[in-house]
Amino acid sequence: MADKDPIRVGILYSETGVTSTIGLSQLQGALLGIQEINEAGGIDGRELVAVRYDPQSTPSRYAELAERLIVQEGVNVIFGCYMSSSRKAVIPVIEKWNKLLFYPTLYEGFEYSGNVIYTGAAPNQNSVQLAEFMTSNFGARVYLIGSDYIYPYESNRIMGELVQQRQGSEKLAERYMALNATDKDYVEVMADIRNKQPDFIFSTVVGESTVALYRAYADAGFDPKTMPIASLTTSEAEISQMERDIATGHYTSAPYFQSIQSDVNLRCLSRLRQRFNDCSVPNLCWEASYFQMHIFANALRLSGDEGIAQLMPHILGSEFDAPQGRIKIDPANHHTCLYPRIGRVNAEGQFTIVRQATRSVYPDPYLVTHSLGDWAAKLDTLAV
Repeated sequence: MADKDPIRVGILYSETGVTSTIGLSQLQGALLGIQEINEAGGIDGRELVAVRYDPQSTPSRYAELAERLIVQEGVNVIFGCYMSSSRKAVIPVIEKWNKLLFYPTLYEGFEYSGNVIYTGAAPNQNSVQLAEFMTSNFGARVYLIGSDYIYPYESNRIMGELVQQRQGSEKLAERYMALNATDKDYVEVMADIRNKQPDFIFSTVVGESTVALYRAYADAGFDPKTMPIASLTTSEAEISQMERDIATGHYTSAPYFQSIQSDVNLRCLSRLRQRFNDCSVPNLCWEASYFQMHIFANALRLSGDEGIAQLMPHILGSEFDAPQGRIKIDPANHHTCLYPRIGRVNAEGQFTIVRQATRSVYPDPYLVTHSLGDWAAKLDTLAV
């Protein structure tokens, strides 16, 4: 290969289908990262080029396209996947060919692959903090609701265990909805919530069904001041699809919100809008997709080779000034040190940050530290 040949990387985010709102934002994060890298001279003068496929929100298609990227396109590194079902479909392909996957989505933890870099939040970086906040402020009687696939099953199990550490706790129900669930599907759920009167609702509903959940809640006349929805998966992207004020007053736990007022975030948002105008809705998955591209590029400059054996020593332990703060790839478990935050949706459809970590939190994907009130949950109070 000539020294100035482009470096091709695989991009595998859903641009269509039920999770396309997040998928498109992840794609934009990756493309913005590539643009910045190329404008700064690329990788020692070599241009970074995206080889981009649309898996259409279908896990089996993710696996098929990952294989195509590796075998037919000659790609060594893939950036992609939103749902855990898609990641689990892709990992056997990545491992078979000994390639590298960067995965930019919060997930349920309890996984390690030597071929994956996990840049989204593990449960000790979002679930622990959310459980601490909600039980302290609203009570420990929880109603669990999620989409019907692995991430919500495991996240609900973890949240149930965390909440049950509180006095007076009770897991009132655990419900799973189809990815394409409509307002009508949630009517019976809202009747059940009215009957059980939880202190809060924990949602791991994803995709277009998120709008239906929040709309059904509003139509039922419930008050987020007394019985809010608390989520790990409702971001600015999902809120942008809702009618005004439907999500106002509800809570999300995430390492990143658009409303972070750091210089790095403000500059990054400005560049994003220059590139994509108003077609972008930055969120936690967009931010991880963006910064992981820079992590890769920095490692490639040092290694001079995009093979996994050459790249990995320069990825593990590396740091980057991301929009959320200075992140670090943990060399022991391939996950990322992140900054837990809790935001409350405001009338503008953005998040008012009400808690944030004073320092980055080490990733603990196996929840060795599993108790509320531990060091991982100590956050600054910014607002009430």
